Amino acid sequence: MSLSVKGTLTRKLEIESGTSKAGNEWKKQSFLIDTGNQYNPEICFQLFGEDKIDMLNHHDEGSKVEVSFNLSSREYNGRYFHNIDAWRIESIEKSEEKSEDIPEFNSSADDEDDLPF
Repeated sequence: MSLSVKGTLTRKLEIESGTSKAGNEWKKQSFLIDTGNQYNPEICFQLFGEDKIDMLNHHDEGSKVEVSFNLSSREYNGRYFHNIDAWRIESIEKSEEKSEDIPEFNSSADDEDDLPF
């Protein structure tokens, strides 16, 4: 299953870093996308690792993007926590935006009405 969402990159949060229990260094960065939906329009995604964080550096706040992501949940002390981990961020071209806003109708006067009623 492939999950993706389109929206406007509204905010890049600070890079967080630390050391795991195994002694490995880690980095993560979160960012917000505004989908334009009426209810709950903002989604906060996470990027883990420098290679994933570098993807975000190619996009400016205010730009239109499509984000591909994975959802995961884990239980801790009887509560569930969810992650939205982005694995691809692509720019949406201006021409693509316009074609999404304008519905296409393919109709001509020669078309027969094939409705059964």
